[in-house]
Amino acid sequence: MSLRLALAFVLSALPAAAQDVVILGEVHDNPAHHAEQAARVAALVPRALVLEMLTPEQAARIRPELIADAEAMAGLLGWAESGWPDFAMYHPIFAAAPGARIYGAQVTREAARAVFETGPAEAFGPEAAAYGLTDPLPEAEQAAREALQMAAHCDALPEEMLPGMVAVQRLRDAVLARAVMQALAETGGPVAVITGNGHARRDWGVPAYLARIAPGLDVFVLGQTEEGAPLEGGFDAVISAPAVDRPDPCAAFR
Repeated sequence: MSLRLALAFVLSALPAAAQDVVILGEVHDNPAHHAEQAARVAALVPRALVLEMLTPEQAARIRPELIADAEAMAGLLGWAESGWPDFAMYHPIFAAAPGARIYGAQVTREAARAVFETGPAEAFGPEAAAYGLTDPLPEAEQAAREALQMAAHCDALPEEMLPGMVAVQRLRDAVLARAVMQALAETGGPVAVITGNGHARRDWGVPAYLARIAPGLDVFVLGQTEEGAPLEGGFDAVISAPAVDRPDPCAAFR
């Protein structure tokens, strides 16, 4: 049975009011955002967690009994070498749903670099066309996304890099959506997704891919901002937390 057919079978057995997917955005280094995610995961009691921060190989190492020991879990995952913020911020999310099956959806650096040469479709694999990765973006969206990448990198990127940066972002969104589809097919849901706000946005992030692949899904999207700053891209709800005291992100570029 194909993944899509299996998902359709699972969804047909769910109550009509079931919430299939809850996408919880974040600013990665804000502990208040992770506390909010943990609280919502605890309330949802998902059967699956999909995380941008883990590869599928890392996710496969996690067992329910491991989640009780944050230090051992971080060591097993090699978290300290991953580049993500302190594991102490993320561990409560796992602890909030210790029985959930864990799915990793991280695109490795090697895969991301390859996209600059081959494009996102080849890196994604056989389902690339179904996810829209073989199609160019509309011109206005491409331009908007390139401008966002330039701003996110302090206006320091060579312009010729921008199409590749957008292609990598498209791949990451699609990989997250594919992991959600797999999680639904294998567990029946609900599925909670932990990811950055950029991947959570409805207009071109993970929800847009899910709408393309499985338009009948009930998807809720939370965005989390700081100091009331607006979030672009469309969210079902947006909440704010105090900003984190962090170094100037543009200092390295200067």
